[in-house]
Amino acid sequence: MSEPIEVAAGLLFRESRLLITQRPAGGHLAGLWEFPGGKRELGESMPQCLQRELVEELGITVTVGQCVETLTHAYPDKTVWLEFFLCELAEGIPTGLDGQELAWATVDDLDTYEFPAADARLLDRLKSETLWWK
Repeated sequence: MSEPIEVAAGLLFRESRLLITQRPAGGHLAGLWEFPGGKRELGESMPQCLQRELVEELGITVTVGQCVETLTHAYPDKTVWLEFFLCELAEGIPTGLDGQELAWATVDDLDTYEFPAADARLLDRLKSETLWWK
């Protein structure tokens, strides 16, 4: 099996809602919802990766905070290493620059969206971490 793909993802809360984005058609896990972020490039730290990806994908600048979850998940065709960070919006309004849909979900809304299997543990934790939703 090849080396895991390293991915940084952001948990961006606003007014008791969490920003989620839909994966584009034609790609891996197309149509599923996820937490915005992307693959780490050579020489980047995970926070630097997340900052770059959110500028590229959503046109926003964030302050990257604490890493709250780290996990590895093996799909049939690839393995991903995910690090999830709490983020604060510093500048901009999130916009799907690649044409992707985005939503501000409440904790009760999360069950109405379909997420990749890798996110299951984090989704369970999100439902119990009430302080994050303030």
